[in-house]
Amino acid sequence: MITEEATEVTSVPVRAPAAAGRQPAGRKRPWDEAPRWQIYLPLGIYLVFTLVPFYWILLFALRPAGSTSLVPWPMTFDHFEKVWNERDFGVYFQNSVLTGVATLLLTTGVALAGGYALARFDFRIKRAFMLALLCTQFVPGALLLVPLFQIFAELKLINSLGSVILAETVFQLPLSMILISGFIRNVPYSLEEAAWVDGCGRLTAFRIVVLPLLRPGLIAVGSFAFVHAWNHFLFALMFLSDQTKQTIPVGLNTLMSADSVDLGALAAGGIIAAVPVVIVFAFIQKWLITGFSAGAVKG
Repeated sequence: MITEEATEVTSVPVRAPAAAGRQPAGRKRPWDEAPRWQIYLPLGIYLVFTLVPFYWILLFALRPAGSTSLVPWPMTFDHFEKVWNERDFGVYFQNSVLTGVATLLLTTGVALAGGYALARFDFRIKRAFMLALLCTQFVPGALLLVPLFQIFAELKLINSLGSVILAETVFQLPLSMILISGFIRNVPYSLEEAAWVDGCGRLTAFRIVVLPLLRPGLIAVGSFAFVHAWNHFLFALMFLSDQTKQTIPVGLNTLMSADSVDLGALAAGGIIAAVPVVIVFAFIQKWLITGFSAGAVKG
């Protein structure tokens, strides 16, 4: 006979299995128990090494010539006036803006067309072509200076900003095409097909459907093309001989001579060269983060 005690069911609380990779509630991880000074001390050291060079540049740029004070007081802007007016940094700045904007537009436009072809079309040498694009990133620009100089000489582009713009665009295109093709692959192909069904052609469907979704990627690619053209020194030095055609990196080099270096003027010129790039990244940082994370989620 089955006794009543045997028929009684003991209620035992059942604990739900913890999700994979998730710590049970109440359990602290080793780094949660670390003292705060072990976190703030390395961050503080890194911050000091990062900010001290910037403060040193501001110090030389804002304090009077010959001063040894560690505080830029009394503050002076004579160094900025000197490099802008006497050293023709206004002309260098204008040339750098023109070179950077033109490189941005050319690189983005050509990379957009090439990236679409790589993402949407299949052809026999597609993988070999992608591999060739990647391999070009391992070739330093200095190795191609001589053939580029001969080509631009035949095209009568030496001592012209066009030579620098073309050279910068060519060197930015491979990586830009690969990045944009990745962004386009994340756009569902069904969206374009739906636009075709509605009567749109391929170009119209791309302009209306795909292009608005590529804005973060285009901003990321274009910003790096602009910054690279803005900071690049070698092409401007080799292809431009007229002082009125030179860019800011070459202008900074003219402030240093074999006999002496005007540290105040050099620091002021460095700030003039850095401020536009900092402002650009301050305004587009949201788009850059979105663009870099666009490939993490499948559309």
